[in-house]
Amino acid sequence: MDTIFIRELAVDATIGIFDWERRVKQTLYFDLDLSFDIRRAARSDDIEHTLSYKAVAKRVIEWVGNSEYLLVETLIEHVAAMILAEFPVPRVRITLNKRGAVSTARDVGIRIERTAADYPKTRMT
Repeated sequence: MDTIFIRELAVDATIGIFDWERRVKQTLYFDLDLSFDIRRAARSDDIEHTLSYKAVAKRVIEWVGNSEYLLVETLIEHVAAMILAEFPVPRVRITLNKRGAVSTARDVGIRIERTAADYPKTRMT
């Protein structure tokens, strides 16, 4: 399976457990690896036969920007479920980076990998 990827997608969101975090938007950074067979698009040279990384990016920005989760664990799980429900990908790998969450570390975050089979009947979206 091929991979279409997006790196360091910056999204402002309300995230966190502390009172001050609920009052400000924080910038989160997403790396997305989307499994997708590109052969049909390569043969046809037609945009309609591929996965639009622009559409995925816009949807993630919209979803995350409108969310108000307490935990990044909840947020990343819901983003994975949304992508798998709305786009024709069988697998997604997401890294969520919450820079500045630990003052002595450059980066802090979570990485998950999910498939459509992880959400068989009930979607988290």
